[in-house]
Amino acid sequence: MAKPLLFTALQPRLAADTDTVLKAPADTTKPVKKNSLSAGINYGSDALFFGRTGPTKYPFMAADVVINYQSGFFVYGSALKVLGYNHAVDEIDVGGGYYYRLSKKFTGTISYTRFIFNKESEIIKSASSNDINFKNSYDWGPFKTSIIGDYLFGKSYDIFATVSNSKYWESSWSIFDDQDYLSINPSINFIVGTQNFVQRYSIDHKYRLEANNIYIRNENGLGARANAKFNMLNYSFKMPISYNRPHYTLEFSYRYSIPVNVEGALLNRRESFYNLTFYYVFY
Repeated sequence: MAKPLLFTALQPRLAADTDTVLKAPADTTKPVKKNSLSAGINYGSDALFFGRTGPTKYPFMAADVVINYQSGFFVYGSALKVLGYNHAVDEIDVGGGYYYRLSKKFTGTISYTRFIFNKESEIIKSASSNDINFKNSYDWGPFKTSIIGDYLFGKSYDIFATVSNSKYWESSWSIFDDQDYLSINPSINFIVGTQNFVQRYSIDHKYRLEANNIYIRNENGLGARANAKFNMLNYSFKMPISYNRPHYTLEFSYRYSIPVNVEGALLNRRESFYNLTFYYVFY
């Protein structure tokens, strides 16, 4: 049975590979030869951003919309709320980009995202304002390798490189009828880069973070210089399991994250992350 692969853009960057909100097309997809609109909702157990988390857990809900054009261009927007706080919305992201296919095995995207935060937002991502993302993926057959570059600028300036090796598998059998199937896409990932956003977050939240031993009083001190070094930041293993139908997907994913070279006394430690995502595609 030929199974439809949906051209979607649900890669939450808060809990994702470079993980976060609605971004570039997922690794396991290929473009549908017509315009489409994808809408989704996502629950995450904690806000992870380029291998770093805040001083406490921030479970969240996010709603995402992306419009994919037959030409390869896409635009997207998302809204995120941290659970347990009174803010109606903690973050809104808007952006767009272009999906290209250089060959059957070699694909990529380039995109720009603008982050807009509630002034009282506590998530660590709030130390950033803009992201230029460039991703290339090559399917070797036994596995797929993706190399992702990010340049963050605005409130802080950072450069990241993320390398991911994944293996996509889908069932040859159905669950309820001949229109559904299961898929898994385990991946091993690592992130290298700078972490000036950690220093910026500490400064922005000094009124609260002094009690948590995070605030560094001297912005130009040793902590700030260490954050500016290009280092290994994180290793992680991710296991998404998806139930798929022609127009929608329900996905549960587990990620085990190992932060390294943690600066600014953030006290990040190894942590498990859980995400549940539902998205629907309109043609």
